[in-house]
Amino acid sequence: MRQIEVAVSLPVHNTYTYFVPDDLAPLVCPGKRVLVPFGNRRVTGYVLGDDDRQHEAGRVKTVCDVLDETPMFPPSMVVFFRWIAQYYVHPIGDVICEALPGGINPSESAVYESAGTCPPDTEAEIGPLEKKVLQALAAGPVRASRVAGKTGCDVPRSLLQKMEKNGWIKKTTQFQRARTKSKMRRYAKPAGSENRPGKLSAQKHKILDFLQENGEAPIDRLNHVVPRAAGHVSELARHGLLEIIEKPVYRDPFGDAVEPDIPPDLTIEQQQVVREVTSELGKGFAAYLLAGVTGSGKTEVYMHLAAKTLETGRSVLVLVPEIALISQIERRFRARFGENVAVLHSGLSAGEKLDQWMRIARKESMVAIGARSAIFAPFDDPGLIIVDEEHDTSYKQENRLHYNARDMAVVRARQAGALALLGSATPSVQSISNVGARKFRELNLKRRIYRQALPEVTLVDLRMQKDQRGMARFITPELKAEIKATLDRNEQVLLFLNRRGFASHPVCAKCGEPQKCRNCDVTLTLHKKANIFKCHMCGYFRAAVSPCSHCGSSAIKALGMGTEKIEAAVHSLFPEARTARMDRDTTTRKGALLKILKGLKNREIDILIGTQMVAKGHDFPHITLVGIICADLSLSFPDFRAGETTFQVLAQVAGRAGRGTAPGKVILQTYNPDHFAITAAREQDFMKFYNQEIRYRKALEYPPFSRMLQIKISGKNKDKTRVHADASGRLCRRLFACDDPKCRAVEILGPIEAPLSKVAGRYRWQILLKSSSASSLQHFIRRLVFENTAHFNNRDVQTAIDVDPLFMM
Repeated sequence: MRQIEVAVSLPVHNTYTYFVPDDLAPLVCPGKRVLVPFGNRRVTGYVLGDDDRQHEAGRVKTVCDVLDETPMFPPSMVVFFRWIAQYYVHPIGDVICEALPGGINPSESAVYESAGTCPPDTEAEIGPLEKKVLQALAAGPVRASRVAGKTGCDVPRSLLQKMEKNGWIKKTTQFQRARTKSKMRRYAKPAGSENRPGKLSAQKHKILDFLQENGEAPIDRLNHVVPRAAGHVSELARHGLLEIIEKPVYRDPFGDAVEPDIPPDLTIEQQQVVREVTSELGKGFAAYLLAGVTGSGKTEVYMHLAAKTLETGRSVLVLVPEIALISQIERRFRARFGENVAVLHSGLSAGEKLDQWMRIARKESMVAIGARSAIFAPFDDPGLIIVDEEHDTSYKQENRLHYNARDMAVVRARQAGALALLGSATPSVQSISNVGARKFRELNLKRRIYRQALPEVTLVDLRMQKDQRGMARFITPELKAEIKATLDRNEQVLLFLNRRGFASHPVCAKCGEPQKCRNCDVTLTLHKKANIFKCHMCGYFRAAVSPCSHCGSSAIKALGMGTEKIEAAVHSLFPEARTARMDRDTTTRKGALLKILKGLKNREIDILIGTQMVAKGHDFPHITLVGIICADLSLSFPDFRAGETTFQVLAQVAGRAGRGTAPGKVILQTYNPDHFAITAAREQDFMKFYNQEIRYRKALEYPPFSRMLQIKISGKNKDKTRVHADASGRLCRRLFACDDPKCRAVEILGPIEAPLSKVAGRYRWQILLKSSSASSLQHFIRRLVFENTAHFNNRDVQTAIDVDPLFMM
């Protein structure tokens, strides 16, 4: 029989060989999912291709079923998945599972239930743990993975096997179908025979006449021809006069229709960029960094390049950092390219995402727009991959597979012989360094589209406000006067504070203790509208009237600030102004973000208060004043990228001002007016910031002068986690001490407790590996993981590998 290579959707690094029975052989091809036996159960596997590896007789199992009619991904993506699995040291089956839409895999799991027999009731023959298991199963069958949760303690598999052998419990297998499926619609079509029985009713004749004239039609639409048509159609099908077929239909994620647009004339700078990039189309891989000031028309450049790429018959992938930006850019692309556009992001329902995925897989859409997960869009032959706002840290995924979509975009373009275009007004230090190393080619847009000047930035030293009380310390006289003048001119104001909630540091007035989350090592935030204290790490909350968790006092002082407090202050200072708040609290409901954006566009909002969500790529032509309430919030983070993050956020939010016909102004309030990140943001000069920052990076041998890898260790038991972290550190040092020169090229920092030592009930430690050689770092971590599998497959303590980490907390 034919042999195929399969990656199973389990946390195992190897791929496996399976036989394909003759009756399934015509249906199997790379990119399809198959149901395969694995151990004592059946699991979903992904076909990677034919397999000529030799195995001992009897060791190769046979495929049970083929799950797809259409491949879920093209064969050309197999090499991409292999690269991700190797670089990020992640099981390839999990990589593919992460890439595909969620909920599409069937599963099979072990289920335990009481056998109905009464075990001996003597302590010598049945222990307390067996009693707990039997009590848990008395209420009904329980999946093996949930037995521990039902009993409240760890239950060894050997104990369950012993109880099954003794006849006290029974083990069965439960097969669960996929939660997410394609939506099907029933159609009726003529059967081909024109001989009709004479006893047919007038309604049935009417249906047949309609189908003869119009061809197949959805059964629900036949109700317009004949009332209650479904019953007549079923009877006609039984007599063989028509056929009932099912076709997939796509759930619409777009909402409002979009009017087609006419491409505007490009500026001379835009024309030069488009000309240079299109001259390389079809000539193989090239990577570009497009550095364009805010309002310089990067999106229009993207659309012109997309049109040129589509003319060559190749597809286009556009990545944006957050879902909040997708609706704006998606509407512009749909106005230009119509039904050729698909969207992929986590804001879609599971069914909508599956539909959009299949539109791409079936080549019905040649343009895909989405957040970081869209990097996996199943294009067979991408010709252009665009990464907008390439500096944004949202491209890095922080759970499960720790990938960076920006970096993967360059890799995918290289493998496909495509062009990669990374755009930003504030490019990352890494990307500017890649230009210097000639890995990227630099493109520039130095002027705004209509040649508007960049906004004038005024620094306000908050140290001068130390004698003020309440919000007067942050709504300074300078900012207050500018807000009033802007409103008097009937223009719009944007106030930026990168912290949501009302008060970020509630403290007990009696004992002085901050009110902390019970699951995390962080302070709770007061959300006044919801009347709760909430943890922004794990989501835990408690009522705002709750007493102090330390002394029981009800006197809690709401120190600190957030966007909610700024909104309240603005209401009291400017009661006639129409205000809105744009942060995660106000945009979680579907359509809420679009409503705010429409309100700004239609000038129904005078003052918008927001977090960094407002700083990312939005075009607000009527905003002429930006007030940055406190520019220093991210400067104090224990992270070598803190200055870079601060500069980028400040420069981006400042760029929201003056994008229309009226000039813009920015009031930048800070406690550190002389910090180089603040002064560079004031001048909106990323090269000034880069030239200063790169000297610090080089002196300390931080990226881009080295490569880093973080080993993240977490567990629910504090002592077990610490012991495991220490053991991991010893394994690292033992590997460093061996004779392998590549291992000796790696610097080991830690283990050490993470700055956020507890999150969501898990204690956290970390080890940082650093090397000037990426290959040495890869060699070290692969030896560490694969030579110590028992240590890293610990049930009590989890270990995650984060290659090129961004968040060091």
